[in-house]
Amino acid sequence: MKKLLSLLGMAILGGAITLGGYKMLFNENVVIERTISQPVKTVTANFNPALSNANSIANSVDFTVAAENTVHAVVHVKNTSIRTQSNPIDLFFGNSSGTRKFEQVGTGSGVIISQDGYIVSNNHVVDGASDIEITLNNKQKYKATLIGTDKENDIALLKIDVDFDLPYIPFANSDNIKIGEWVLAVGNPYNLTSTVTAGIVSAKGRDLEGTTSTDSFIQTDAAVNPGNSGGALVNTRGELVGINTAITSRTGSFIGYSFAVPSNIAKKIIDDLLEFGTVQEAILGININQEDGDIEGVLIAGVSDDGGAQKGGLKSGDIIKKVNDIKISKFSELRGQLTAKRPGDLVNITIDRDGEEITKTITLSKKDAYVSRKLGVVLKDVSKKEIKKFDIPGGARIMTNQNKNLIYYGVKEGYIITKINKKPVLNASDAVKEIEASFGIGNPIILEVINLDGEKERYAFR
Repeated sequence: MKKLLSLLGMAILGGAITLGGYKMLFNENVVIERTISQPVKTVTANFNPALSNANSIANSVDFTVAAENTVHAVVHVKNTSIRTQSNPIDLFFGNSSGTRKFEQVGTGSGVIISQDGYIVSNNHVVDGASDIEITLNNKQKYKATLIGTDKENDIALLKIDVDFDLPYIPFANSDNIKIGEWVLAVGNPYNLTSTVTAGIVSAKGRDLEGTTSTDSFIQTDAAVNPGNSGGALVNTRGELVGINTAITSRTGSFIGYSFAVPSNIAKKIIDDLLEFGTVQEAILGININQEDGDIEGVLIAGVSDDGGAQKGGLKSGDIIKKVNDIKISKFSELRGQLTAKRPGDLVNITIDRDGEEITKTITLSKKDAYVSRKLGVVLKDVSKKEIKKFDIPGGARIMTNQNKNLIYYGVKEGYIITKINKKPVLNASDAVKEIEASFGIGNPIILEVINLDGEKERYAFR
């Protein structure tokens, strides 16, 4: 026992000596810290990441209602056309005619716009088709009838016959859509049915270079690919604001930009096709200078005699700033507004005249003069008096002739074209369409005309 107490005492004494020595050698406070999670200090920067902002905005917008309301009203369009291909081997050996016929199949999209089966699509989706098949979202297939087309604005109207009410998309006023507004593109890219993509309106009144006419497209960054043509561009309420028509791409696939025909233009064309069978084009009756890019608006270079502009008080030098309170900064925007109107409509034109803003009410005229770029002529509808005089169903009078072949053969300004490739000509618009579709690249054209003496003549040339 004494031995145990002795050992314990020695241990305590050794510990005291060690502690005393440590404090003498290292005379500093020993602190034990507990790690506590502290908030990271942040500094507000001038730059806010756009991606974060976009994500937060996107999360606040509900796309599901618009998608559900529209996906069943967008259809798959299949067109079958018969093409003729030259076969030089058969021609060389004298077998048949040296040509062969084959079927060519194309696909796209369409939008149901009424319960009874009217469908709007692009003209290029059904152009030249001998058979058109519509596939609904529920996989049911129907044969479609082509009601009419407008090649210039790339719109086609189709009809299917069904014994039940179809889901459809109502039209919105495309003038009210704003840059930055969310939109959905609904279609069938690469034969993938019922595809919905989202984006924003990037620009309005967009004029695409390389087209045959000046256009007024809605530009969006919603993904659109081959097969989307003719599909719907809708707002977040599921209303139709445009018909998807084109993309700009070096690869043929979407790279960030797509373009749609505004719904106001599409609706007006559809109404014209249903009521008249052809598009009724309205004009102001002015000449403009499109190359003057320093002016915000459209500069009037001249006014036509007895046109709506002259009668309404517009003058050369006026700058058009608004149409019905819609701002006009370039010609494509003016043309977009006019394309959505009919001859006889009244429009309020706000102009800048010598620094003063003035509003004039103009009655739009009907376009009756058309340019054939391939033939180099300006054509105008013949009058009812001339139709009766020459006992013809219609015709197109040559107003301007810059074609060297026509001039060489003696075809003069004032001649009336009555037939093109043996097809009767009803008006100048039909004449230009037929010429542009059939003439050029070595294809011959046959013109039947009435000369200035009232005699019939026929010309054929390449």
